[in-house]
Amino acid sequence: MKPFKKSGGDHRRNPAEHRAPSRPGGDPSLLWLYGRHAVAAALVNPGRRIKRGYATKNAADWLREIGIAPEKLAIFEDARPDAIDRLLQPGAVHQGIAIEAHDLERARLKEVCDPEGGRRPVVVLDQITDPQNIGAIFRTAAAFGARAAIVQERRTPPLSGALAKAAAGAVETVPCVKAVNISRALEALKDLGYYCAGLASEGGQPITLLPKDRPIAIVLGAEGAGIRQLVGQTCDGLFKIPIDASMESLNVSNAAAVSLYEATRGEIS
Repeated sequence: MKPFKKSGGDHRRNPAEHRAPSRPGGDPSLLWLYGRHAVAAALVNPGRRIKRGYATKNAADWLREIGIAPEKLAIFEDARPDAIDRLLQPGAVHQGIAIEAHDLERARLKEVCDPEGGRRPVVVLDQITDPQNIGAIFRTAAAFGARAAIVQERRTPPLSGALAKAAAGAVETVPCVKAVNISRALEALKDLGYYCAGLASEGGQPITLLPKDRPIAIVLGAEGAGIRQLVGQTCDGLFKIPIDASMESLNVSNAAAVSLYEATRGEIS
């Protein structure tokens, strides 16, 4: 038995070749996820509801090889790569697999950021809008055991598409809090006992001086602009990553990796 559905007749002509993705005005909770690791992580996430999926034979075989349950594989229809191309935005690198799924349930700050039982960090993204950078930060956050990521609701792109692919499955495991106001979110973190450390290219203390006796919230700003003035003033302290004078700054996702490493040094083995 095939691990995915076939459309019948000539396998080269599939419903996936004729269906279009959800458009504005449709169900706003539906989005597209593509790429092997992003899709595999969604399939094993009990909180992710999936409407439909399309996969090439090679991609479906890979899902079976990594142990995806047969009932999950049954949602997929056999599709050629060019058919999947037409379902997604131009240039999407889908690796032969895509699913249309409902957005994850909204995470609440006080629930997912409760530091009881450990000092796992939180990352706060202040007006970072680039999907690749956000996805890379989610991946780094998962690697260093971050409790959650807090983003600005109106400025952050959906956690789907290229962002989810760059995250390599981390959007399924790192809760995302969508805050209306970042400064207020920092105040809420302080009330929970977090030390809010803003990352600044100039004027801050070395990142090695992050306190080790409290959970840390790493606050990152957009490349170039950095964190906004009010957000910086709300932080408990500003920190910098010392780098060679020949380079002005680090990519924000690389800065997140260095900061999270320092915040968790000695905690992860």
